[in-house]
Order: sequence, then structure tokens, then C-alpha cells
Amino acid sequence: MRIQLAQRSEADELLGRSPLALLVGMLLDQQIPMEWAFTGPYTISQRLGHDLTAAEIAASDPEAFTALLAEKPAVHRYPKAMAARVQQLAAYLVEHYDGQPAKIWTDVTDGRELLKRLMALPGYGKQKAQIFLALLGKQLGVQPPGWREAAGLYGEEGSHRSVADVVDADSLTRVRAAKQEAKLAAKAE
Repeated sequence: MRIQLAQRSEADELLGRSPLALLVGMLLDQQIPMEWAFTGPYTISQRLGHDLTAAEIAASDPEAFTALLAEKPAVHRYPKAMAARVQQLAAYLVEHYDGQPAKIWTDVTDGRELLKRLMALPGYGKQKAQIFLALLGKQLGVQPPGWREAAGLYGEEGSHRSVADVVDADSLTRVRAAKQEAKLAAKAE
């Protein structure tokens, strides 16, 4: 299956072949449209002139990396805060996974362990970790025993709750509609 989260072929191609780009896109996916967030890794790699590496991002001068993300058009509406978060994520990946993000999921024994590893990532709370786990399972075939249960509602087959369920423009529309319904229901309570 081909990743289609950015809804731009070149950005989605990077997300499909780079676990780091996918993790960074998920990290950026807050307070901005999903497509903007998942285009962010591509924008960063274009400005760097090559694919992202955790070691390079972690070692980058924080001010220079912030300037890279703030350059117009900005990678995120909060480039300074998100630059720091991306660098924290990269440093964690270097320290715990030798800079190889796929090691987070390649040797897990079950979904609970994978969820625990994702929740340990800087900038990943339980919900973001569950959504990413569902994305791995539904779109990349990373399906350790119990992955759906660990992903919670996001792991449900046939659901349209999150980026894990976006595979084309139609499913994006359905996910957005489901999110709007959830917001309205929360306001009504």
C-alpha cells in the first residue's frame, strides 16, 4: 500500500520509504492540517538537500534548525517549538535505536510493547502513539500480536478515526467528517 497522508506524491513517497519521515510527520500533526504536517518531512529534506537522518537532525545547531523550519513557507505554525521537538525525537532515536527508527518496531514481541516504545518517544503521548501504531498496522503491515488492541479505537478495522485510515482523498474526507462529529458530540456533553 502506498502512503497518501500528505496528498502530494513526492512527500508521500518519502513517507513510504523513510520511517524517520513518517515519525516526524506524525509528530508535526498537531494544530495544523494533516497534509501540511505530513508534507513537513519532505520540506525539511528539500531544504537540507537530502533525506532526513536522525543523527544529522540531533546534531544540528538548534537556531539553524529552527531557521530551517521557519523559512517561508514554514514547516509548522510553531516552527521554534516544533524544531525543538523534532530534534528531541531525533536525539532519542540516536540514543535508543542507533538513529534507526524502524528498530522501534522490527523486534517487538507484541502490540503492548510497541505501544510502550512509541509512548516513550518525545512528543508522543498515548493517543499519538496509538494512532501511529494503527498506521503501522493498517498501512505498513507491522502487525505484532495484539496490535489492534494496543491501538485502541484507532486499530478497529474499517474505522475512519485518524491518519491511520487515510489511504486516498475519499478516506481523508471521511476521517475529517468523523472528527467533526466527535467534536460536536464532545461539545454537546
